Amino acid sequence: MENTTANKSLRNKYTNQGLLVFFLRNNRGFKIIEILKSVLYGIVEGITEWLPISSTGHMILLEEYMPMNVSKDFWDMFLVVIQLGAIMAVVLLYWNKIFPFRIRKNEKIKVKQDILILWLKIIVACVPAAIVGLLFDDWLNEHLYNGFVVAVMLIVVGVAFIIIENKNVNKPSRVNTLSQITYKDAIIIGVFQLIAAIFPGTSRSGATIVGGLMIGVSRTVAAEFTFFLAIPVMFGASLLKIVRFGLSFSLMEFLILIVGMLVAFIVSILVIRFLMGYIKKHDFKIFGYYRIILGAIVLLTFIF
Repeated sequence: MENTTANKSLRNKYTNQGLLVFFLRNNRGFKIIEILKSVLYGIVEGITEWLPISSTGHMILLEEYMPMNVSKDFWDMFLVVIQLGAIMAVVLLYWNKIFPFRIRKNEKIKVKQDILILWLKIIVACVPAAIVGLLFDDWLNEHLYNGFVVAVMLIVVGVAFIIIENKNVNKPSRVNTLSQITYKDAIIIGVFQLIAAIFPGTSRSGATIVGGLMIGVSRTVAAEFTFFLAIPVMFGASLLKIVRFGLSFSLMEFLILIVGMLVAFIVSILVIRFLMGYIKKHDFKIFGYYRIILGAIVLLTFIF
């Protein structure tokens, strides 16, 4: 009887004080500073996932100066799964362009063939990176996931942006709508995504946009196809990381991951809208220059 009364009193106490106070006083040692770091990582992820400037490069640089107090296994998983929040922004913003089924009251389900065909092309483009990711993910993380490789790829892709944009000045695009992308185009773009999967710092969006521009895809179509390409890629990569990490999250780890994903989602909505408006009037050269500068900073950071 005494235990029941005590438990009821304890529940009322925490209800009155609020969940936040409960977490802060929880004996698992909840640290608000780690949540604030997660917010910062979510902001960086939301910005850099869509701008072609390498989210990995920024994350590594941020980790160098503001590391999170988590295990290496959780950190490796967090870097990938936080991107799910960013991907959900694409799903929200482009739902009508990526969902092939239309359901209305008292009507049969309508299937949009053009969207189904688009998804077939997306799947084709994902195959190269999916195969390499499944077979060599651990080896790539161990041997290529370092500051030097990231810095070099930041600079290389940055130079590529500048060269390609200079070459394409006043040159009409061959592909101006998503439906005009051929299966051959999808495979070529997929190969560029493979390069990003192998070499961290390349930027998945940066590599696929460069690939698209090289074969005559317009900036807006290249960007949109890149967004859609990220959906199966990042869902698959996140699932793989979660399975390997396991579902034994601590309370702290769970909160860090959820907060980071939520912030990345909100920031991504704003960044995607900004990018699509920006590239209608400007080219990608500014991102090329930025990548070169950032690459030099990352290189100097790890040298000295």
